[in-house]
Amino acid sequence: MGADRCYAYGAAAGLVGDLLLGDPRRGHPVAAFGRAAAAVERVLWRDHRGWGALHTVVCAGGAVALGVVAERAVRRSPVASVALAGAATWAVVGGTSLAREARTIGRALEAGDVEAARARLPHLCGRDPQALDADGIARAVVESVAENTSDAVVGALVWGAVGGVPGLLGFRAVNTLDAMVGHKSARYRRYGWASARLDDVAGWPGARLTAVLAAAAGPDPRGALRAWKADARRHPSPNAGPVEASFAGALGVRLGGTLSYGGRVEHRPVLGGDTGRAVRVTDIDRAVRLSRRVGLLALGVTVAARRLVKGRAK
Repeated sequence: MGADRCYAYGAAAGLVGDLLLGDPRRGHPVAAFGRAAAAVERVLWRDHRGWGALHTVVCAGGAVALGVVAERAVRRSPVASVALAGAATWAVVGGTSLAREARTIGRALEAGDVEAARARLPHLCGRDPQALDADGIARAVVESVAENTSDAVVGALVWGAVGGVPGLLGFRAVNTLDAMVGHKSARYRRYGWASARLDDVAGWPGARLTAVLAAAAGPDPRGALRAWKADARRHPSPNAGPVEASFAGALGVRLGGTLSYGGRVEHRPVLGGDTGRAVRVTDIDRAVRLSRRVGLLALGVTVAARRLVKGRAK
């Protein structure tokens, strides 16, 4: 069995494992990586871009190296190769946890328990929940589902197709580092610069594929493409813009606008504003279902692309 076929079977098994099992409550490999990255930060931190870049190289490079060593260790055994690809895919994708958190907040809002929804929102995104009413929470959840479909599912599958297990682990490492140090706080404005820029680069292909698949799988493909073309470039993030705009158009809602992060207010452009309506609580479940479809399509597209490229290279 060839390496591309082993990866295809393993990636499919890993995604199914995530759908059925979700993330473990304790001992998640990504959490272990986060603890290791935090330990490296305690040693290297300086208010300097160069030291931050070294932190990025050590942590992300270490994850890639681990993937290379693991692949080489099992390359003679197709069964072990499939198992490794499956375990790595399950470890790095997070579609089920994303859906679970979003629906938990949605159920609280449906029950009229805004305080419970506010308490749960930090599990999903970094918004200031006290600044949001029920409609604002629903909008934040839909935006987070859209963005994390790219970050937690599609982007990982893209880099897995490109680089196998090292690609999977490397992408998740970069994405995790961005979440840890890539924000523009006083501590990380310079130290986290390299992680943030690398995450932009690594997330670029996955974000565009997510936007395309959201248009293809959503209830309004033309609306998704129209919103993507009209609004994506106005978003401050080069990757969240296409994804959120495509989801907004596909679902027929308006995303963006005024946001609050830790007391800092941002006024972002409205996405899907030409024809979209305000987000409702029921749109949370619609966004989750669209995210699921996008993830499954991404598996098929990335596996097929990998096999096609590998086949031509032989």
